[in-house]
Amino acid sequence: MAEEHNHNHEEENIIWITNEEGKEEAYEILFDFDSEAFEKSYVLYFPAGKSEDEEIEILASSYIQDEEGKQGQLQPVETDDEWDMIEEILATFLADEDEE
Repeated sequence: MAEEHNHNHEEENIIWITNEEGKEEAYEILFDFDSEAFEKSYVLYFPAGKSEDEEIEILASSYIQDEEGKQGQLQPVETDDEWDMIEEILATFLADEDEE
């Protein structure tokens, strides 16, 4: 099921996702990227407002952005191959962050 999201890159990389009960929840974008292999764009995000010492669950979705780049539709990651690719990219991102 596609979920609606809005984001404005000038507002701290926050997207708003409407949950199953119709309530909007804020998520902070960790990063997004395009995959030539799967011909999709992906976004990794987590619940906004978590402190640095809290364990967070990082979520991933593919997305289709509108022409203006302000809204889009999140789509579920469909295959194990996509998940493997996302996990590799996330591991590289986290390793790079640890080096800084």
